[in-house]
Order: sequence, then C-alpha cells, then structure tokens
Amino acid sequence: MAAINPYLMFNGTCEAAFLFYKSVFGGDFPYIGKYKDAPAEEGEVLSEEALNRIMHVSLPIGNTILMGSDSHPRYGDVGFGDNFSISINTESREEADKIFNGLSAGGKVEMAMDDTFWGSYFGMFKDKFGVNWMVSFDKNQPMGEF
Repeated sequence: MAAINPYLMFNGTCEAAFLFYKSVFGGDFPYIGKYKDAPAEEGEVLSEEALNRIMHVSLPIGNTILMGSDSHPRYGDVGFGDNFSISINTESREEADKIFNGLSAGGKVEMAMDDTFWGSYFGMFKDKFGVNWMVSFDKNQPMGEF
C-alpha cells in the first residue's frame, strides 16, 4: 500500500522547524541536504543564506516520513495557508497529550485536547512555524455510542 508522506515548505526556517519536530518525536534525519550540496545551475550565484537553506530533509515518525525543504531563491518564497494539516493518530491518551503539548508550544491552539462526540480524544493547533496539526486517540467506540 502507498504511504502518505507530508512535505512541508519553508522560507528559510526548515532546519529550525525540523529540529523542533525531532525534539518532540525523537529519531534521526536519514538525510538532510542544503542547496550548497547540490550542483549549481550554470551562471547562478546564490547568497550564503540561500546556500545554507535546506534542500531536503526527512524525519521518520512511525510508518510515515515527514519531509521538507526551504524555498529556492530561483522560485521565490512560498505562501503559507490553511490548506493542509498533518493528522497524527496515537496509541494512548498520554501519547496524544505529549505530542499535542510538545508541538503546540509557542503556537496557537485551535481546539484543546478533549473527548469528542465521535469517540476520539482530539485536538487541533497551528505550531509556531504556521503548520496545522490534528492529534487524536481513537478509543474505538462504535459510531452511535457517543
């Protein structure tokens, strides 16, 4: 079965964001490369800041790989919107609280962790880098037994 791997784009804060995510989830980066590690386009001259931007990074989290990069000056900055979220399903309430509290630090909580009518322990927030997250623990209640 195909895996879904969220890919996040940043405007120079990718490394800080991924170090933050790693501090919450743990693990190691199997790959982290900067634009200075890639062959330059002929005639292209990049600033030191641009050369040190992240070209690609990956962070395994369970069976998923969170991937990201910074925008390349050739294409300009990316705009952030509310058109995506990363949903995390946990194995316990305690794990849900740990992840929610860790990732929401410095961000904006949209819905605090709480029991929902659909039977999940659920919360939503935007982290300090502008990324939307949803965290849930499904108590496996059959629908209709709220």
